[in-house]
Amino acid sequence: MKVGLANLQRAIGLAGPLRLLVTGLVLVLALLVGRYSWNMPFALAAERGLYDVRVDLSAPRIDQDDRIVLVVFTEETLAATGKRSPLDRTMLARALTNLDKLGPRAIGVDILIDQPQPEDPVLRQALLDMKTPTYFGFSSNAENGEFVMPWQEAHMRGFFGSVASAPVRTANIRLDVDSDNTWRQWPNPAQRPPKLLVGAITGATGYERYRGSAMFRKPLLADRPVFASLPVDLFGDPDTAAALKDAIAGKIVLVGADLPEVDRFITPFTRISGATTPGVELHAVLIAQALDGKRLQPLSPLVLWGLALLAVVLGSLTGGLDSGARLLVPFAVIGIGLLGWLPYGLQGQGFDTYGMSCAGLGIAWLMALMASGTLARIVGAEQRKFAQGALGKYLPRDVAEQILRDPARLALQGERRPIFALFTDIEGFTSMCQSQPPEVVASTLNEYLDTMSDVVLKHGGTIDKFVADAVVAFWGAPLARPDDAARALACAVEMAQAGERFKVATPERPAMGRTRVGMHWGDVVVGNFGGEGRIQYTALGDSMNVAARLEGANKTMKTAALVSGEAASQMGLENFRAMGRVRVRGRQKPIEVYEPIGAGTAVDDKVLAGLYAGFERGDPTALDALRARSAAAPQDVALAYLIKRMEQVGPGGVYDLD
Repeated sequence: MKVGLANLQRAIGLAGPLRLLVTGLVLVLALLVGRYSWNMPFALAAERGLYDVRVDLSAPRIDQDDRIVLVVFTEETLAATGKRSPLDRTMLARALTNLDKLGPRAIGVDILIDQPQPEDPVLRQALLDMKTPTYFGFSSNAENGEFVMPWQEAHMRGFFGSVASAPVRTANIRLDVDSDNTWRQWPNPAQRPPKLLVGAITGATGYERYRGSAMFRKPLLADRPVFASLPVDLFGDPDTAAALKDAIAGKIVLVGADLPEVDRFITPFTRISGATTPGVELHAVLIAQALDGKRLQPLSPLVLWGLALLAVVLGSLTGGLDSGARLLVPFAVIGIGLLGWLPYGLQGQGFDTYGMSCAGLGIAWLMALMASGTLARIVGAEQRKFAQGALGKYLPRDVAEQILRDPARLALQGERRPIFALFTDIEGFTSMCQSQPPEVVASTLNEYLDTMSDVVLKHGGTIDKFVADAVVAFWGAPLARPDDAARALACAVEMAQAGERFKVATPERPAMGRTRVGMHWGDVVVGNFGGEGRIQYTALGDSMNVAARLEGANKTMKTAALVSGEAASQMGLENFRAMGRVRVRGRQKPIEVYEPIGAGTAVDDKVLAGLYAGFERGDPTALDALRARSAAAPQDVALAYLIKRMEQVGPGGVYDLD
């Protein structure tokens, strides 16, 4: 426990207050997105779409509801009556009269009688003769001023006042839609009489102030819709209507329009298909729910906050995992699966998930993943840096013995001196790390670094540092030897050759990429820059940067090792083959570069050297001869790329590296 706490404290210290603050702010923002995504324009459309999908998937399938029947005006009705708007009131009057004789429980009319018509006396008389409780649609100017003018409201009040002695009453038929024009929830409660149609026609209590989501149902059989729907024409004739007594008796009858362009709504079932549902059927959905006495259970704010927090925690844990893909991927899949299932699972269990984040939970998870992952990588990098510093710097045995005998030889204050600086790196190492388990990466890298360290120390070099798979070393400090040039050259060749062995996979380790070596000679500042408490012997200066750039240049030039002209002249140019002149990033002055004989495909070839020298002097035949030699040695990729550069820049030219 103490060790874990100490590690946590160290990680917090390495992260730093500013990084912790930024990460904390991102996590708070992720939490807010996970809780309030329904209130955020960029996520609202996705939330509504996902809600509609889960309503569609979780809706129960039932046989036809035998409590409610729809009697509708259709296009055929309009063709027969010759009236489109307003709907023919003579047909309505006849249908109501004949329905009344069939003994329905109640009749609801989803039609506004909002303007005078010549056949109004016929409808009025039919209503006065009604015995069945009948509820006509009503809408006031105060509630629906955009569509109901004061004179229309006055007409409706006057008309229904004239039939007050009959069991005919008005009911509010509003159906509120969301801003995407989709109907999902119960309408806002009526602010003044009359009641909503669902409450008036069913007499159900407890729904007066209800604002939950509607409970949709699907038909059990494709040819039997949830609500039976009959054309109003069938009830215009007494004899035809009488044959339908069993279909009407004791049931709630809803009369309305089922026309392509009138009173139609998008629902969660039809939002994707683009189809619409007649308003009279939506009233039937509400009435059926009220008759069942069911409500979707609302989710408390505490639950919604808890789900948002869960998304942030799962994302943070996933991003902060310090493990290989074998553990990270399953953990991420489980987290995403859980967050994706929760809204659907809760909807299927009877909870009202309208307003519950779904897309928001995913966004919150991703934000937390990125924030914690970034912080973890930063802390990991700092920890690696700390660990590398704690290991100290490795010196050749004879140099270490001299330092132990005479500590003053190890300059603490720093001194300027010329050195041979060497950088190495493994091609494609990052990809290997991502594809291999961490224990395999660790063992492979340790074996590789042990091998390379032995090579450096064998040839008398000072190991400056390891940067992941990179090795940084130099010759000439803290002690200089007369043969440092020869030692450094031999080391560069042997490191390139040793790297070739790691390109072949073994049962214990995977194959690795080519080892690239860069070397330069020049002045640097060397010294112990970490204080006297621990040896932190390192070199600083442009020469180190040039060596690093040359290591990277191997990738472009297809070589295994590159040595600057300054270093090669110290080591003897006969030990190299020329690779032209290049300009590296951060240094304007061109650099003559050479590949050591024995590294990669470089072999001692005096003819090749002569042809290159001839090309540099402007011999027009030298390039053709070089092309011929390259064609005869297809394995020598570095030579082929050298010729391409020569063709581009010409004699004495400089090739600019990115």
